[in-house]
Amino acid sequence: MYFDPLWRIEVRLTATEQRPLRTWPVRRLAFIAHAGAASITTVQTYSRLEHSLGVLALVAHFAPEHQPARTAALLHDVGHLPFSHTLEGLAGLDHDLTRQQITALFAADAALGDDAGTIIALDDGSIPSPLTASHGGLKLDHLDSFLRSGQAHGRTRSAPHELLRRLHLRDGAVDADPVDAVELADLAISEALAQRSAANLVPVAVVRGLVGRLLDTGALEPTELVGMTDDELWSVLLSSTETRADAASLRRHPQQWQLRHHSDDSCGEPFSHVVRRSYLDLPRSGGRPTSDPRVAALQGDLPMWVSAKRIDDRTHVA
Repeated sequence: MYFDPLWRIEVRLTATEQRPLRTWPVRRLAFIAHAGAASITTVQTYSRLEHSLGVLALVAHFAPEHQPARTAALLHDVGHLPFSHTLEGLAGLDHDLTRQQITALFAADAALGDDAGTIIALDDGSIPSPLTASHGGLKLDHLDSFLRSGQAHGRTRSAPHELLRRLHLRDGAVDADPVDAVELADLAISEALAQRSAANLVPVAVVRGLVGRLLDTGALEPTELVGMTDDELWSVLLSSTETRADAASLRRHPQQWQLRHHSDDSCGEPFSHVVRRSYLDLPRSGGRPTSDPRVAALQGDLPMWVSAKRIDDRTHVA
């Protein structure tokens, strides 16, 4: 049994779900922060495994008999790098790692039932399922993200489990009454704003820069990075001569790093980052799409080029 504390759903885990939960690729997600590098500077410290189990709980709530979708929910983030989205794109590493991990898990255990291709297709939406918003809108993956983050930061107005009782799932899209649709839109927009704040972008830019430095010098191989947890990566960053000073500074004195905005990607700063996307899918209401002018404004601000710079070297750690 699994009881999800956010949604207050009790899930009777099938044998197909219990088996991957005993493997390291899935267990590893317990040591990957869902918020990525923002877990360094905020209270959003829950793991990718908690989120994955939350999405499983939602599928079990709305479509309890859909075993392939339940399996896909559990495995949909299995390929994440340390610090989740923070390091995506470095050394060409991207979401294709999830497909590779799912393929490897099924190859290692024939008792998992469905074939890997089906689970991958459910994950990427090429096969419609409770995980896929077929005609656009808020899907279960993002519903869990917005509510789990909102709860961690105190942004929710309704208790998540009470809100859930009022929601419906239509063709994979979350459908809410007008009042709840506004709350869900507020949570999505608040999450996008939080991801553009200094509390998120400073650690993202610094961690990306430090890991990029190790990859460029050959001190860290991409194949090593793929299998690491957050704490294992921290160990490397704090022990390597190329990164230890900046890594220690970020952990101990994050307030002494300043976020700077740039008009393009030619800033030349060593700790730079570009924000290219935000998750701003809105729920449907009465089967119809909803809209919010704030979404268009946020999308219009992208791409966003930023850099982080240490503004006080007196705390330099050798």
